[in-house]
Amino acid sequence: MSDLASIIGNGKVALVTGAARGIGLGISAWLIAEGWQVVLVDQDRERGGKVAEALGEKAWFAALDVAQESQVAVTIAEVLGQFGRLDALVCNAAIARPGATPLESLALSEWNRTLAVNLSGPMLLAKHCAPYLRAHNGCIVNIASTRAHQSERHSEAYAASKGGLLSLTHALAASLGPEIRVNAVSPGWIDARDPGERASAPLTELDHDQHTVGRVGTVEDVASLVAWLIGDSAGFITGQEFVVDGGMTRKMIYLD
Repeated sequence: MSDLASIIGNGKVALVTGAARGIGLGISAWLIAEGWQVVLVDQDRERGGKVAEALGEKAWFAALDVAQESQVAVTIAEVLGQFGRLDALVCNAAIARPGATPLESLALSEWNRTLAVNLSGPMLLAKHCAPYLRAHNGCIVNIASTRAHQSERHSEAYAASKGGLLSLTHALAASLGPEIRVNAVSPGWIDARDPGERASAPLTELDHDQHTVGRVGTVEDVASLVAWLIGDSAGFITGQEFVVDGGMTRKMIYLD
C-alpha cells in the first residue's frame, strides 16, 4: 500500500479489540498502512493511548472491557458518533493463559471470566455492531486459536472458549448474511512479544525448525490474512476458519 493511500485513507473504519499489544496491535498497524481508520480497543488505557498516538491520526483509542455489555454499547455509540460508520470488527481481545491452572485448582470465577472475555465479548460486539456493519456490507473476523483443535495440559477454559468462538463464527455467518460476512483466524505459535523482549530472549533454532515452514509466526502473518478477509477480494468467503500455524496442526509428531 502506497504512502499516499495511508494518508488519504479508504474511507472505511475498523474496530480491533485487544489492540494495545501483540496480534491486535499488529492487525491495527497493518490496516492503518492500508488506509483504514482504526479504533483500537483495550482495557489497558495507558498503553492503548500511547500506541494510538504512535500510530498516528488514523488511530483512535477507546478503553473497554468487552465482557461488559453496557461498556460495549457506549463504546460503539461513541465510535459511530466520531466516524459515522463501521465497516469491520476484529475480535482479538482474550485472556490467554493456557496451561496456567490445573483443573482441580481451576476456580469457577476464572473459568467464567475467561469465557466472558473470549467468547461472550465477541458475541456482544457482534450484537451491537451488526446494525452498522450491515449498512456497509461489513465484516467480522474472530481471532480464535489452534487450541480449539488440540491441547496441552491444564488448558480447559482457554480451549473451550476458542472452540466456542469457532462455532459462534459460523452461527453469526448464518444469522448475519448476506450483508455481513463472518470468518475466524486461528493462529498457532505467533511471536507477538514486544521488540525488546524478542531481542533479550530470542527464539531458538529448534523453535523455528519444528514448524513445517521453518519459522515461528509473526503478527504480520496474521494481520495480512485479516486484512484480506475484510477486503473486497474475499467477498465469497464466510463462516470459515483459517489456520495460521506454519503447518503445525498438519504435522505428524512421534516421540523418539
